[in-house]
Parts: sequence; structure tokens; C-alpha cells
Amino acid sequence: MEVSSLIQPAWFISRINLIKMIYPPTFKTNRLILKPVTEADIPAYEKHFIDYEVIRHLAAAVPWPYPADGVRKFVLDYILPTQGKNHWVWGIFLKQAPDELIGVVDLWTPGKPEHRGFWLGRKFWGQGYMTEAVAPVNDFAFDQLGFEKLIFSNAKGNTHSHRVKVKTGARLIGNGAGKFVDPAYHETEEWELTKEEWDKYKKSTRR
Repeated sequence: MEVSSLIQPAWFISRINLIKMIYPPTFKTNRLILKPVTEADIPAYEKHFIDYEVIRHLAAAVPWPYPADGVRKFVLDYILPTQGKNHWVWGIFLKQAPDELIGVVDLWTPGKPEHRGFWLGRKFWGQGYMTEAVAPVNDFAFDQLGFEKLIFSNAKGNTHSHRVKVKTGARLIGNGAGKFVDPAYHETEEWELTKEEWDKYKKSTRR
């Protein structure tokens, strides 16, 4: 979750308001399976998410220390009731371990102004998994939901998140003030990716 001061143009807001209710489909990439988060995923979600090195990069609205029942409440009270309405949440699973959630990618509308967030368990960092995971989510946003552009945000200094944006064709468009779990972060990086840019990026990488 990130903060920005950007304002969506009226034409973009009106288009997103027409988005249909579509339940998140399951995606398979070279190494991963992305499927909707369910109640059964809560133990693995807790295992990999409740880690200061993961949570410190998130917006200050996320509590730390993280409450023992926080993941269960978040999944049951927020994720499941909104799935396929204005929020789409995928668990990330390795193909060789298809029952253990190792991270999450989510997409939402309206933007805050950002439209996408993600986290990945620490032991899985540095292997290109998140870059691989966000690609089908971008496709879904543009091709199924009708987004014309996506806004992303991250803490300035969060190099892992920064690299995911760079590697998937997003443009850095500015910085803004922000508050994060880790008080060392106090500024955001704001990014934009249009459908046209995403299509060009995929052609250039022959994805």
C-alpha cells in the first residue's frame, strides 16, 4: 500500500466505474501459480507475511507489531468479501509447492491513486518471482477489466519494488510524501504504465 498526490482524470474514473464483477482467474507462469486467496491459505500467509523485513516496506496504516489474528481478520473480513468486485487478490505459489502461499499480488479500483500492491516472503526475494507474478495481473487489468493505465507506488529506497516496476516497463513519474512502517522511509516513488506501453513492452521482450 502506498500514498500519492496524483489525481485521476475524469475520463479514466468513468471508464473504471464500468468494470464488471469478475472473479480472479488462476494464472500459471513458468515457475508460479497465481490463484485467489482463500481461508485455507491463512497459515502460510501468516508464516511468510508476519516478518518485519516484509512489513516495514508497507504503508504506516499496517500495524507493527502485527496482531496475532491480523491475517485471519484481513482475509475473512476484507479480502474474501471484496474478491471480484472492486478488488482482486491472488496468492503466489511455486509450482513445486502448489499448496503453500509465498506472497500476494492484489489489484483494486478506484485507485488510491495506485492500483496494485504486492508482498513476497523474504526467503523468496531476489529470484525474479514478483516480476513473473505481476505480468498476468497486468494482462488481466488491461485486457479483462478495461484499465487504460495503472498507477503504482512504493517507498523510495525500496529497491526490490523499484526493480519490479523497471523490469515490467513502468515509467517513474514523480515522488511524494509518505509514511511507512519503517520510519526511515518518508517519500514515495510514483509510477505509470499505460496499456499501450505494456503492449509495447511485451513485444520488446517477446513475452
